[in-house]
Amino acid sequence: MEAKAVVAPLGLATVAALLPRQWNLRIVDLNVRPIEEDDWSWTEMVIVSGMIVQKDSLLSVVREAKARGKTVVAGGPYATSVPEPVLEAGADYVIRGEGENIVPEFLEALKTGNARRVFESSEKPQMGASPVPRFDLLHAGDYVTMAIQTSRGCPYDCEFCDIISLFGRKMRCKTADQVIEELETLYRTGWRGLVFVSDDNFIGNKTHARAILGKLIPWMESRGHPFGFWTQASVDLGGDLEMIDLMTAANFSHVFIGVESPDEAVLELNHKHQNIRHPLLESLRAINKNGLSVIASFVLGFDNERPGAGRRICEFVQTAGVPVVALNVLQVLPNTRLWNRLKQEGRLLKERTSGQTTGGRLNYVPTRPESEIMQEFADAWDYLYEPSRYLARACRSCLEMRPTRRAMAAARGERLPLQTVAARVTWTGKLRALRQFLRLMVAQGIVPPLSFHFWSRLAEMRRRNPSRLVRYLGQCDLGGSMFGLRSEIAKRAAAAAEVEDGRKPSEMR
Repeated sequence: MEAKAVVAPLGLATVAALLPRQWNLRIVDLNVRPIEEDDWSWTEMVIVSGMIVQKDSLLSVVREAKARGKTVVAGGPYATSVPEPVLEAGADYVIRGEGENIVPEFLEALKTGNARRVFESSEKPQMGASPVPRFDLLHAGDYVTMAIQTSRGCPYDCEFCDIISLFGRKMRCKTADQVIEELETLYRTGWRGLVFVSDDNFIGNKTHARAILGKLIPWMESRGHPFGFWTQASVDLGGDLEMIDLMTAANFSHVFIGVESPDEAVLELNHKHQNIRHPLLESLRAINKNGLSVIASFVLGFDNERPGAGRRICEFVQTAGVPVVALNVLQVLPNTRLWNRLKQEGRLLKERTSGQTTGGRLNYVPTRPESEIMQEFADAWDYLYEPSRYLARACRSCLEMRPTRRAMAAARGERLPLQTVAARVTWTGKLRALRQFLRLMVAQGIVPPLSFHFWSRLAEMRRRNPSRLVRYLGQCDLGGSMFGLRSEIAKRAAAAAEVEDGRKPSEMR
């Protein structure tokens, strides 16, 4: 069975664990399949969650559920940030905030008949109150990666980020024993493969991160490394080689880092001070060199951004040798400091707020023409994901990475026990990996001129750093999913460019 979505819905699985055990529950992930007639006839209550980018779908589900006479409870990032449209769509109850504090209160009010429409709490829950997610309700074969969470919040205060308004700056962390219990539960479901550690900044509290890794490393070794991990972290990870070493020892392979812009003036305005204090190029190279592949995020459209920002991002990426780039246009998110500032300046276009960052219309009046920003976005995407250029970066990043622990031990004449270096993979996992490999061969290894670049880079990896061959093939696969988006991004940018940059007073909010 082929995966249908990248990451399993951890939020819904966590909410399910907060509900009474005697309730019969189903999780229907609309990223994977539609709600079927059997689902509607089976259920009495619909509990729906989603992000701002999913708002249209979420509101549609609320309306359909009410039309069918169902009780509707809405929560998650969108309902928390912008509850009014959800209530107007007909939701009976809205949960604003994190469920650990609010769901028990909601259940008690529901039982006594005293339930109000909106439930919220000014207190942030301690993570010790967070239950083990109901992984058993997820159809694991539908996903590339499962997910856990070890902390909430971020110590930084970037102007455009909504993590602070949703989860706060004070890091709240699960204990290492809690995390191991969740992984043990996931292990017992039979899952073997990738796990996304969905913390907003895994190293935001380094003492916590080290405590997790200290227990995770021996747990992984005792079970033959059943999981591979990836996560999100701030760029200061590049200055902590001990932390990188602990993460790779625990089988972390990729880390998502918000670079945002190579322009210091943009970083300064956005209070992205951690990216100024720590030299970006050196940090990203250190992370990659020591065994963690970087997925770098950039955003176009910030204030203080000079023309040519897209070209400077491309130059930075090429110099850093980062293969996978998450390139976005700015969407101003509700309740952020940027939202409040632009609202005061009369520059918000609220009706356009969609969360769509890959070529969607801007929901604010930028300081330079929108058409210029969108054209730079399309040009940069086209440049970064031109296949031969991408494969060259992927090859370079893997060549510059140190060999695997097993390869380094072999070079010293040592031999690591097999259980410490080999994952026990189910037959389903092996078949999925084989299909992915064959698909990659067909997509990149047959038709010239891409096939020439693919096989020549593969041969170079085999000759110069063979222990990173699997990592290189994984990077090729990641890039391949982006190649086809270049034409779609160009269409979106062209559509945006057709719109006049001037705004009518009636559009301003």
